[in-house]
Amino acid sequence: MAIALQGTVACVTGGGRGIGKATAMALAKAGARVFIGDIDVEAAQAVADSLPGATAVHLDVSDPDSFARFLQQADEAGPLGVLVNNAGIQRTGEFSGQSLDTKHREMAINVGGIINGMHFALPGMLERNRGHIVNLSSMAGKMTVPGAAVYTASKFAVATLSRTVRAEIAHTGVTITTILPSAVETELAAGLDLRGVPKATPEEIAVEIVASCQHGKPEVTLPKWLFPVGTIEQALPEKLGNWVKRTVGAQKRISADTPQSRKYQERLSRF
Repeated sequence: MAIALQGTVACVTGGGRGIGKATAMALAKAGARVFIGDIDVEAAQAVADSLPGATAVHLDVSDPDSFARFLQQADEAGPLGVLVNNAGIQRTGEFSGQSLDTKHREMAINVGGIINGMHFALPGMLERNRGHIVNLSSMAGKMTVPGAAVYTASKFAVATLSRTVRAEIAHTGVTITTILPSAVETELAAGLDLRGVPKATPEEIAVEIVASCQHGKPEVTLPKWLFPVGTIEQALPEKLGNWVKRTVGAQKRISADTPQSRKYQERLSRF
């Protein structure tokens, strides 16, 4: 069921930067009343100040109480029409070298945030038989990415969680679209060696998120020709798949050993 965005209440998590910021701007341009949630509320406020009628709210997506308060504040402006579960982080480095706390924190944000958002948003949407949820996954969730093991696991979880909940509500007027970009030119990917990996801008992702409010397609990959890649990898024997990727240069281990990526990793430690 298409969502008319003019006057619709739309909530965006992680809206202070990157894809979330671009999405908040695109939704506002389409006429939505946008609520921008971010753990860095100053960044969210800066975005809200640039948009007509937008509201910034402090939000830790891993905290159910924080997420509930975020959506309750939006409900005061009207029934929730669109929820964009965008907030996410990426820790880089070998799995064995990362602390257990950072691994669990990454899963709590990337997966727990999606669970919290759908848990609190879906009941009202289902009662009204209207609403659209966008969950940000990644093509990394369908491919092997050495140096980002927990991130890839979290994005796989988002894709399968979304698919399963879609099946449960298929008979309703509520839709869920999973967005699966390749590399995106954001702070999260800053400084990583992504040569040979197709890239998109936050604005391009935002265009697809807004479009999904109309078409409600289950999954959208960016670029669109990447759609079969994950299926191909899963179909190949693991050793053969790894050999193919090494041969084409797509099995590089990503790391945070650059000034740009170290800056991003250090900022994560503050929240």
